[in-house]
Amino acid sequence: MRSSTERIQNFRHWKPMHQTGQERFRTLTSSYYRGAQGVIMVYDVTRRETFTNLSDIWAKEIDLYSTNQDCIKMLVGNKVDKESERVVSKKEGIDFAREYGCLFLECSAKTRVNVEQCFEELVLKILDTPSLLTESSAGVKKNIFEEKPPQSAESTSSCCSW
Repeated sequence: MRSSTERIQNFRHWKPMHQTGQERFRTLTSSYYRGAQGVIMVYDVTRRETFTNLSDIWAKEIDLYSTNQDCIKMLVGNKVDKESERVVSKKEGIDFAREYGCLFLECSAKTRVNVEQCFEELVLKILDTPSLLTESSAGVKKNIFEEKPPQSAESTSSCCSW
């Protein structure tokens, strides 16, 4: 069995898109979600509206444009280096992630805490989902937010052990 590092290095399907909610990118939206194997939704723990927009805007958009029923979703709370300015609790992030079937992690892009782990965990989860590795993984459109994941007592991913 190959190590996690080898598996990540051999993953060649990476097509990152940084949209940041800007209106000028709306015309590109559908093409980037179509066939996506993974989606990272990032919110700022110091700005409540970025968290609120997850369910009001981004979850709906992912549902509308994603064609891959097994698409791995990850929720990331950013700016944990500004703990004194935090307005979104870790528990709120965890609860949202559970409700929408997302992996969850908090990080700081400024200090680089957990940034690499976000991508590694997402890629490893994709690699552990055989249906995402086939050429026809962009199959039939299905509402990826309607089906809640089964609740288990313990998580298999280190990033999601609440």
